[in-house]
Amino acid sequence: MKDSFDKKKVSKIDPNDPRFKIAHREAWIGVILVIINFAWWYGFAYGLGSRPVDEYTYVFGLPAWFFYSCVVGFLVMVVLVIIAVKGFFKEVPFDDEEGDVR
Repeated sequence: MKDSFDKKKVSKIDPNDPRFKIAHREAWIGVILVIINFAWWYGFAYGLGSRPVDEYTYVFGLPAWFFYSCVVGFLVMVVLVIIAVKGFFKEVPFDDEEGDVR
């Protein structure tokens, strides 16, 4: 029976590959963005939403805590992710050939 696993296409993983350093840095940027998103959401949702319902203020028909935590928070996160991707992320080749990392 022929082995379906083509050993010629397998390459050894080099832990010193600069792509790992780039991926590690970009993963930390993602974690920081998640923490910012949660802090924004939690701060507005529980900061403005912890009052009695009859004291709520409304923005565009939505409770202010919901509008600022979910609607504005979403827009802020979209802008932050765009800035992170355009400013901090790098194009990394996925092929095994060694080349310059842009």
